[in-house]
Amino acid sequence: MKSIPLPPTTLAPQPYTGPSAAEVLALRQRYLNPGLFLYYKRPLMLVEGKMQYVWDETGRRYLDGIGGILTVSVGHCHPHVVAAANRQNETIQHTTTIYLQPAVAHYAEKLASKLPGDLKVCYFVNSGSEANDLALLMARAYTGAYDVIALRNAYHGGNASGMSMTAQSTWKFNVPHSFGVHHAVAPYPYRGVYGYDDADAGRKYAEDVKSLIDHATPGRVAGFIAESIMGVGGFVVFPHGYLHHAYEHVRAAGGVCIADEVQTGFGRTGTHYWGFESQGVIPDIVTMAKGIGNGAPLAAVVTTPKIAAVLTQKVHFNTFGGNPVVSVIGQAVLEVIDRENLQANCLTLGRHLLEGLEKLKARHAIIGDVRGQGLMLGIEFVKDRVTKEPGRELCAQVVENARELGLLLGKGGLWSQTIRIAPPMCLTRADADFILAVLDEAIGAAGK
Repeated sequence: MKSIPLPPTTLAPQPYTGPSAAEVLALRQRYLNPGLFLYYKRPLMLVEGKMQYVWDETGRRYLDGIGGILTVSVGHCHPHVVAAANRQNETIQHTTTIYLQPAVAHYAEKLASKLPGDLKVCYFVNSGSEANDLALLMARAYTGAYDVIALRNAYHGGNASGMSMTAQSTWKFNVPHSFGVHHAVAPYPYRGVYGYDDADAGRKYAEDVKSLIDHATPGRVAGFIAESIMGVGGFVVFPHGYLHHAYEHVRAAGGVCIADEVQTGFGRTGTHYWGFESQGVIPDIVTMAKGIGNGAPLAAVVTTPKIAAVLTQKVHFNTFGGNPVVSVIGQAVLEVIDRENLQANCLTLGRHLLEGLEKLKARHAIIGDVRGQGLMLGIEFVKDRVTKEPGRELCAQVVENARELGLLLGKGGLWSQTIRIAPPMCLTRADADFILAVLDEAIGAAGK
């Protein structure tokens, strides 16, 4: 493969004096969960990050094309976010909600202002899995029903309730879960029955939600949960109208509608601040995590006052949710998104990248599909475009090749056949062109 220079930058890492990658790997193998996995055949150790770049222990720079798995939203160690955290760390680091604390109150007000309709009550937790667990509890407590509709190919977390709503065998342990959860057909135009050429695909896919309600439930449901764009499932974008029709069926059965914005929120999709807005709907409950805290352990559930009131029936408490440090970090993230026009940047560069990916698809036969919105883009690899046999090994090799060229990417899809591109939202045009050049070289080498 030919070398491709990274865009020039004034950012530079500090000298690294810590343990070697081999020493860290040995410690990890001895003391950390053996179920943890590594992306690369030759493990990569990252010791510093600034904005859209990260450095390994040798001082080599990489463009972070997956943003810590969509978690670094405004940039690694963004100075405004770091300064806010440092100031709070020097005053008080932790209180719980049994006391008044201004940081969480101000943050809740700011976050609620970003949501449409009556979505104005915030509950803070620590991860997307926790947020989806709480949303499920709210839906069941509010409606008095138990059954929930989720989607095949979805991912909603690694805890018991998240695993129950997830519909990929890779992420589901053989333990009791999934009671009352039913999975509708995924609205997946590339692999589904209704493709990109069917203008009515959204309505047709949503009919399976109605069918499940009629055949697999008592006719009443607690709710419906869907990612606004499937994340772990391979950045699958729903056909137009899907959520509108699905929400209609669910609400007619007494259920509430939950939008999982863990990966799609905060302007990443470009056209809107929230992914669900591109479908023209307003959910009853929204869950969010990852980019909400730019890497800090922060997540939230936002709902209506009427639904939120169900939590007063019992005691519900989260020790760390919304503590002062993560609250000021969350507010700083919102401020950066606004001040630096990052949503608009996602829209502009996302369109540029998608146009470039379409050209790569025309050049490389191993690309079956390219898709996405804003800076949330997927490339699905196949061994054959006619049979659409998943190209898992091809995808893995492209990821390896890209790493050697200085670009870090993610993988997704049921068969790990899809590259996920979701860099920090501070990406530049030069960075985007670098991504396209690296992908062209990496895909070409993998397809030989």
